[in-house]
Order: sequence, then structure tokens, then C-alpha cells
Amino acid sequence: MMLDHIQMHRESKSFTDAAYAILTAAGRFDGPKFMLSGLSGMAFKFAAHRRLFSHSVTAYGQWGTEHSPGIDNLGLYTVYDAGRTRHSSFGSYQQDAVNWVRQSIDSGIGAVYWIPEFGVIHGYDDEAEIFYLQDGTSAGTQVLLYDNFGINFTSFWYCRIFGDQVSIPLTDAVMESLRLALYDWETPYKTLPGQEIASGRLAYQYVMNALEQDDYDAGGAGYLLASYLYSRTEIRDYLQEVQWRIQGLDEVFRLYRELTLITGPEITAVLPALSKGQKLPEGLKASLCNVFRQAEALEERAMVLVRLISARYPDRKRSLVPRWGAHTAR
Repeated sequence: MMLDHIQMHRESKSFTDAAYAILTAAGRFDGPKFMLSGLSGMAFKFAAHRRLFSHSVTAYGQWGTEHSPGIDNLGLYTVYDAGRTRHSSFGSYQQDAVNWVRQSIDSGIGAVYWIPEFGVIHGYDDEAEIFYLQDGTSAGTQVLLYDNFGINFTSFWYCRIFGDQVSIPLTDAVMESLRLALYDWETPYKTLPGQEIASGRLAYQYVMNALEQDDYDAGGAGYLLASYLYSRTEIRDYLQEVQWRIQGLDEVFRLYRELTLITGPEITAVLPALSKGQKLPEGLKASLCNVFRQAEALEERAMVLVRLISARYPDRKRSLVPRWGAHTAR
């Protein structure tokens, strides 16, 4: 069984790329990738390791709790499972996941899978007991044995599938995406108890500290900066598309447009050297840090406006107690 109409392309964060390939092929999303990235809040996620290692790009928190609110904001039913392969119960979860991934493919919908990074399971062969994978870097297909499902060098495993969909008014979805963005901006650490990786506002400081102290991985820094620039471009394009939906959002758009204008040339100029593993000379580092200070200030101003916009509208998701949460005494 093969879903040939699914084709993943690496451009954005790998989870976004995988979800976009699956959802557009299944008719669950109709629009450009930057709209999916914006509405899900994925574009706003920014994390940085103290030494700018490449895994910073996907280390934006606990994946289940990071991805689920964004998928919910698209109105999609979703099921996921994840954990560590060292856990004694992994074998049971592995076999269960193999079964529900096959069922999802039978229904015509692929699965997001941590390879690493995130990729797409788009087919299977029961006789050979294998899944077919795409990582988005080429048109080729990889093979994954059922017995090796979830096993990789990171020790983490993760898989997510999608189901039916309900309609959410676009204005409501845009407002929720802004609130998700604000939460990301104001949450400094999402991988506690460790503090080697910072998120949101603090991630800017981690990047500047690493560059100023010349204590960073060049290749990782290049990947992180390229991902940062692409995501901020996604935010700009997303806000340009939806700014008319909510009063005051036009000013937030203008701030992100200015941010991409000042960061784009600087980051683009240093990527060739960093991609070759070459560290930057002092002059380029100083210039890049200066631009990042400006970018942080612009994003801070944008989030101040987002906070003011959010306060003008009711937030039922965060002001009501869910039915599975705590209840007051009768």
C-alpha cells in the first residue's frame, strides 16, 4: 500500500513540512505552507542551544504538547504517541503504533514520524514488514522495518496521525495562533530541568552569547540561522495574509516585515561559511549580533502588541476549566 500523492519538501521546520505534505494530500488543508505554519503556531517557535547545535531547530519543547495545540487550531482530530525507546514498555507501544499507522495509510492519510528529523510515512508492505518513508530532502523513499519502528540514534520516538476535521472560523484561528506565539515568546525553558536550550525571547540571548564568546558549533549555527530566517519570513507572509482579520494586526505585520528586512541580508551573508563548518571573523560576528539585538527588540514590540490585541478578546480556552481538569466542589 503506497500513497503516491504525498510528497514532502524540506523548507520549513521538519514537522511543518511533514504535516503539510500529509494534510494537503488528504484534502485537510488548502493553502500555502506559511499559512499552516502560522495558524499552527509552528512558525513562531524559536529555540537555541547554548552552543547553537543543530538539534536546536527541533528542540522547541515536548513534542506532544508543542504540536497538539497547533493541530487543534486547524480543527483536526489527531492521535500521537511518543517516548523513549529505553522504557520497558516500548515494545508494546511500538507494535500498537505500527498497527494504527497502517490503518491510517489504509484510510489514505500518511503519518508524521521522527526519523530524525520529522518525516512522512506514506506506505507499507506487510509481506516485507516495512514502512516507506520520506525525509523531504530528496524525492527518494527510505525503508523502515516494522521491528525498527521508533528506533534511532536520538533514543526518542514519535509518531502522529490525523483524522476528521471541523471548521474553525479563520479569525478565531488567527487569534489562537497569536496566543500560542505569545506563550512561546514568554516561556524561556521548555526542556526543563535542563537549561542548555532556551526558547522565545531568551533564545536571542543564547545566540548572541554563543557568537560573542566564540563558543558555538559552526554547522549547527548555520542551520539554526537559516531556519530562523525562514520561519520569520513565514510569520511575515502569514501576517500579511491575515492582518485585516483583527484590528491592530497590521502593525504587528509591519514589525515582522522590518525584522526580515534587517536580518535577511546579514544571515544570508554568513550562511556559506557556516555551512562549511567555518567560524565567523570578529567583524561579521559583531555585525550579526547587532542585527539580532535589533530583531529581538522588534519582536518584543510585536509581542507587546499581540498581548494588547489578545486582551481585547475573550479567551475561552484559557479561562474555562476543561471537563477533564479540576472541578469546583458542588
